[in-house]
Amino acid sequence: MFMSRTAFSRIHLKGLANSSNLFLIRSPCERYPSKCSRVVTRAMSGESERRAAYGLPIDLKGKRAFIAGVADDNGYGWAIAKALAAAGAEILVGTWVPVLNIFETSLRRGKFDESRRLPNGSLMHIAKVYPLDAVYDTPEDVPEDVKTNKRYAGSSNWTVKEAAESVNNDFGSIDILVHSLANGPEVTKPLLETSRRGYLAAISASSYSFVSLLRHFLPIMNPVSLTYIASERTIPGYGGGMSSAKAALESDTRVLAFEAGRKGQIRVNTISAGPLGSRAAKAIGFIEKMIDYSYANAPLQKELLADEVGNAAAFLVSPLASAVTGSVVYVDNGLNTMGLAIDSRSLATQN
Repeated sequence: MFMSRTAFSRIHLKGLANSSNLFLIRSPCERYPSKCSRVVTRAMSGESERRAAYGLPIDLKGKRAFIAGVADDNGYGWAIAKALAAAGAEILVGTWVPVLNIFETSLRRGKFDESRRLPNGSLMHIAKVYPLDAVYDTPEDVPEDVKTNKRYAGSSNWTVKEAAESVNNDFGSIDILVHSLANGPEVTKPLLETSRRGYLAAISASSYSFVSLLRHFLPIMNPVSLTYIASERTIPGYGGGMSSAKAALESDTRVLAFEAGRKGQIRVNTISAGPLGSRAAKAIGFIEKMIDYSYANAPLQKELLADEVGNAAAFLVSPLASAVTGSVVYVDNGLNTMGLAIDSRSLATQN
C-alpha cells in the first residue's frame, strides 16, 4: 500500500500548470507562505473528471474487476476502482482483514459517498467486499497466532485461494485483476539494518502476492499492479526491503507477461505512480517531503491526481492497450526522467 494510493494535494493550481508552458511556475506557497496550509484529500478525481470525454472511449461494460488492496477512499486502489466503474466495469474489492469492519461500516454509513461520485453524477457501486490477506495462499499457510488473533475473528475464507474460490462461487469469474498491495514491516529501517524476516515479509506482501493472485484467479483478463521508482533509483529512507520488493514486482511483471500471454493471451502491466500522501505511505515518515520534492523537480509542475493513475489503469486493462504488455508505465508527472534535482542547493549556489 505504500505509494500505492489517492491524489495528494498541496494546493489547487487550476489553469497554471499547462503542458504548453515552457517557463518555470513557482508554487504559490513559495511566494505566499502565510496563505498556504496542507489539506488532506481523498482519492477523488480532479479537474479532468469534469471535462467532457473526447476521442476513443474506454468501454468496460460487461467486465468484472477485482481490486485487491482497498481499505479506505484515499488510495490509488480506490481511484482505480472508480475509473474502472466509470468505464462500466462491475467492481469487487479485497480488503485486509483487520480493517474490513471499519471499511464496510464507513461504506454502509455513507462516509465515502463524496469520493464515490462518478463523472456522470452516480455513485460507484461495489458489488461485494471480500476479506483478504494476500500474505497467505491457503489456510494451511496461516500460523496459529494469526488464526487466533482477535483482529481476524469473525472473518473466514480470506487467504488468496479461498478469496478466489469465493469470488468464483459468487460471480463465476473476473475479467480484471488489480494488485494494489504492499507492506514492509521494517520500512523505516535502512536496508543494512533490515532483518531477514522483515525483508522476506516485504517481498511476500508486496511482490509474491501478485504472483499468487494471478495464479489463483486465472483465467482472467489483463492484470495490473502498482510499483514505485524506488525499484530502480535509490530513495533514502524507503527501506525494509521495500525497494527490493518493487524491483521484484517489476521483474515478475515481465516474466508473467510472457507466461500468461502464451498461456491465455493475457496482458500483464504495472504502473509506477508518483508519491502519495496516503495513510499507508505515512508509515515511511517523510512522505510530505517526497511530495514536495516531486512537485519541485518533475517536468510537469502540478499536483498528481488520483484519477490520472486510475485512468492509466483503465487504459491498460482496456482493448485500447491490446498490444501493451510487460510494461512499467510511469504516471508521476515525469519525475522518473530527471537525473538532476533543480531545487538542489548546489545549483542555487551556482546561480
